[in-house]
Amino acid sequence: MSTTRDYQAAERLLRRSARPGELVVGDKVRPRWTDGGARFRYAVSNGAGRRFVLVDPAAGTREPAFDHARLAAALTAASGRQADPEALPFPAFETAGNTVEFDAFGEHWRCRLDDYTCERAEPAPPGNPLEVPSPDGKTAVFRRGHDLWARSLSDGREWALTTDGGPDHRYGPGPDCTGNGTLLRKFGLPHLPPAVAWSPDSTKVLAHRTDERGVRQTHLVEAGPAGGGAPVLHTQRYAYPGDERLPRAELVVLDVRAGTVVRAQAEPLLMPQFSPITAGWAWWAEDGSAVYYLDRPRDLRTLTLHRLDPATGEVTTVLRETGTTRVEPNQWMYEPPIVRVLADEVLWYSQRDGWGHLYRYGLRTGELLGRVTSGPWAVRRILRVDEAERVVYFTASGLVGEDPYRRTVCRVGLDGSGFARLTDDGLDHVVTVPDGQGYFVDSASTVDTPPVTTVRDWTGRVLVELERADIGGLTATGWTPPERFRVKAADGVTDVYGVLYRPRGFDPSRRYPVVDTLYPGPQVNRVAPCFDPGGTGLDAEPLAALGFVVVALDGRGTPGRDKAFHDASHGRLADAGCLADHVAALRQLARTRPWMDLDRVGAFGHSGGGFAAARAMLDFPEVYKAGVALSGSHDARCFNAGFVESCDGADNPEAWARASNTDLADRLAGKLLLVHGEMDDQVHPDHTLRLADRLVAADKDFELLIVPGAEHTLIDCLAYVRKRCWDFLVRELMGTRPPAYRPAPIVIDPELLGELFA
Repeated sequence: MSTTRDYQAAERLLRRSARPGELVVGDKVRPRWTDGGARFRYAVSNGAGRRFVLVDPAAGTREPAFDHARLAAALTAASGRQADPEALPFPAFETAGNTVEFDAFGEHWRCRLDDYTCERAEPAPPGNPLEVPSPDGKTAVFRRGHDLWARSLSDGREWALTTDGGPDHRYGPGPDCTGNGTLLRKFGLPHLPPAVAWSPDSTKVLAHRTDERGVRQTHLVEAGPAGGGAPVLHTQRYAYPGDERLPRAELVVLDVRAGTVVRAQAEPLLMPQFSPITAGWAWWAEDGSAVYYLDRPRDLRTLTLHRLDPATGEVTTVLRETGTTRVEPNQWMYEPPIVRVLADEVLWYSQRDGWGHLYRYGLRTGELLGRVTSGPWAVRRILRVDEAERVVYFTASGLVGEDPYRRTVCRVGLDGSGFARLTDDGLDHVVTVPDGQGYFVDSASTVDTPPVTTVRDWTGRVLVELERADIGGLTATGWTPPERFRVKAADGVTDVYGVLYRPRGFDPSRRYPVVDTLYPGPQVNRVAPCFDPGGTGLDAEPLAALGFVVVALDGRGTPGRDKAFHDASHGRLADAGCLADHVAALRQLARTRPWMDLDRVGAFGHSGGGFAAARAMLDFPEVYKAGVALSGSHDARCFNAGFVESCDGADNPEAWARASNTDLADRLAGKLLLVHGEMDDQVHPDHTLRLADRLVAADKDFELLIVPGAEHTLIDCLAYVRKRCWDFLVRELMGTRPPAYRPAPIVIDPELLGELFA
C-alpha cells in the first residue's frame, strides 16, 4: 500500500519537472553567449538558489562569474536584508562593463565588480515578450490588430509594416489551433509574438499573412471566468480531418525602413499546425540574398525546397523528392528540418534507402551531386558545416549497439569520405552549438547515468568540464535508476526498447502492480535516451514512488529508428504506437521478473497518451484492468487535421473512425478515470465528453473529472490532478485506501515558462 511518505516522495519527483535543481544539481547547462559566442555564462541551481559561472572555451577555463561572497555581502549591506552567497536572490543578471545588474528583494541593483559596491538603480525598460528584436538590437517587430508594426528601440517611434490585415487574414500569427490562447491568458499574454525572421543585416523581415478564412470554427465555454460574471464563449479556428479549408501561410518580405511589401509569387503554404517560420521550414540565406522554404502537399508524399527572391517575390524550385508514404525532413515533428543550404550546394535529408541520411545537391541545378552519409543508422541533426574544409558535423542515432536511440557526434567530408565519431563512449550526447565558434557544449548521459557536461572542440577533444550532475537529492527520495530493456515486438522479430522503474523500497520477494505509461507518437518518443525523462516522462517516477512497477516503451510507429519502423504508424493512428508491442513487452518482462503482477496492470497517459490509455483498456481488456486518460484525443474525426492527416491521410474517413475510442466504448471492462480541462484548446474537452456519453449509453462504470478553467497541460492544477490520478490507481490496482494527503500547488520555474513559449 502507498503511505504518506510515498506520496511525499511522489510529489517531490513530480516537482522535479517543474522546478529544476531541487533534486538534481548541475544536470542542465543553459549557455548565455557573450563576446559573440567566444565565451558564455550559465547558472547552476542548487534547489535553494543559483551560482553563476563564466566559461572561456579558448582558454579552457571555468570560474565564478563574480565573487559570490563579496557580492552577497555588498547586497546585504546595501539592502539591509541577508543575501546568501550560496543562494543569491536573483535568477539572472546583466553585465555592463565592470558592473552587474539584477533584481533582488523587490528592487533593481547595480554592483561594481572592482570594489563590490552595490547601489539601487533604475532598471532598463524591460523587453517586451510580444516583440521580436532585430539582430542589431535597433528595431523590434510586433503585432497590432491584424497587422505587423515596427518600433525603434532607441526612441520608441512606431510605424506600420502592413495595413491590409483583416479578421482571419492577419499578419504574424501561426494557426489558431496551436496558438495556446488559454495558457497565454493565464500568464497575462494576449497572444504569442509574431512568427517572423529577421534578415541577417536587420533591414528586412520574413513573415506570413495567415489565411484562416473559412476554416472551421469551434467553441469553448469558460464557466467561471477569472473576473467573475456570466460564462464566456471562446471561439477558435480549428480544422478537422478532411475539412476543405485549412490554415494557409502567404509568405511576405517586409522592408522595415523602406516600408515595401514583397509577396511570394507562389501558392500559399498549407499550415495545419505550425507557422513555417517558427518551425524552421522557412529561413534566410546566411548572406540575406534569398529566403528558402520547404513545402508539402496535403498528402505529404512530396517535399520541395523553394527559393524566394526577397527583392522581387519570384519563387523557383530548387529540388523535390517524392515517395510512396510521407516524405519528412525530420522524423520528429517538433524539431527543425535536417536541411542546410550552402553557398552552391544543399545538404538534403532523405530516407530513400530506409534510413535517414544526407545527400548533396546543386543549389542552382537541383542535380544530385553525391551521397554524404550511409549505413544502418540515421542522421539526427546537422551541427555545423565547414565549407572551407568541406566537412559536416552532425549527430546520429543507431551507432551505439546497446541502444539505437543514443546520439553520437560525428563528422564526414561532404564527398562522403573520412567518417569519424567525435564521441565514441556509448553515451547519449545532447549538443548546444554557438554560431561560428570552434567549440560545442556537450551533455553526455544515459537513462541511468547522470550527465557530465563539457565543452569540446570540433575534434571531440574536451576543452573544459562544466558540471557533473549531483543526484543526491533525487536518491534521497528513494528513487533508483530505471532499467533500460530490449524485448521483441508483437511480431516476434523487431526489437523494441523501453525503461522499467522499480517501486520505491523495492523488495523482490513481493509482487507489485504495474503501470504502463503511454505516449504513442508518432511525432515524438515516449522514452528519451538521456538522463532527463522529458515532458512525456514526468509521470513515471512519481508512480514508482507510490509503489508501482512502471514501464515506458517506444513501440513500432514511433520515431528514432529506420523508416520502416516509423512507417508502422502510417495509416494506423488507431494502433496508438502499437499497443500490441506494449502487451508483448509486459509479458516478456514478467517472465524473468516474478515481482511484476500482470493481474494488476494499469495504463496512464496524457493527450495522445490519454487516447492510448483508454484504447489499451478497450483493445486489451484482459491485460489492462485500470486506466487514467488525461486530456485524451479520443476521436480523430474531430481532432487537429494536421496531426491526424500526417498519419491517416486527408481522405480516409474509415481510418479516422478506427482511431476513435468512442465507437468502442461498449468494450470497457476495467476501471477508467477520464480527466480533461474545461478550456483545453489543443484537444477540446468534447473528446472526453463524447467518450463519456457513449460509456453512459453502454451502461459502463467510470469516473470523470472536468477541471474548470484548465488548459491542455493542466499546468496550474498539476499537483491536484496528479494526486487524484494517484489515488485512483492506488484504489483500483493496490486495493487500498489512499492516505489523506494534500500536495502543495506547483509553481513552474520562470525559465521553463520561457522555454514553453519559445
